[in-house]
Amino acid sequence: MFSDFAFKIFNESISKYHIEDDVSQPFNNPYPKDDIAHLLYRKNWIDTVQWHYEDIIRDPNIDPIAALILKRKIDASNQDRTDLVEYIDSYFLNKYQAVEVRKDATINTESPAWAIDRLSILALKIYHMQEEVDRADASEEHKQKCQAKLNILLEQKKDLSSAIDQLLQDIESGKKYMKVYKQMKMYNDNELNPVLRKAP
Repeated sequence: MFSDFAFKIFNESISKYHIEDDVSQPFNNPYPKDDIAHLLYRKNWIDTVQWHYEDIIRDPNIDPIAALILKRKIDASNQDRTDLVEYIDSYFLNKYQAVEVRKDATINTESPAWAIDRLSILALKIYHMQEEVDRADASEEHKQKCQAKLNILLEQKKDLSSAIDQLLQDIESGKKYMKVYKQMKMYNDNELNPVLRKAP
């Protein structure tokens, strides 16, 4: 199943990141560029680095200048994330381009790649919640609360994985069809963001 394959790649990326556990560490993708695994690994690496950016920026003692620099990095990361989702959807569009779509086919509320995006974030939630369950310095009450949350996350993973695999099967059989709408983000565009448009 594709969801199992993707989740395995996500866990590889997360585990690799946490060897150094440093947002500034170099990125090395172990998969060839023409492989879907390359896109999945890159996608999760972006998510993992941004996860830790979000932790850092919430430090109440962070220097305001450092916070602004970090906010710019988060903005760039969000754009990279969106781009990767579109690349992954393009992979599926190409893969299923020869499928004969049934006359009664319907479109899904989200594309395969946006569902996979949620699976990538879920992999990070599971990893970090497991860390809390295993924390040696945490109270038993804390561990029990985190275990309860972890159980819910694992149930969510099961349901989301099933939904992703079902969607891909439906697209492959012509029961569903997909479109890719480029994200019309306006805040990074000099012509569409009025603040940037007025900047000297």
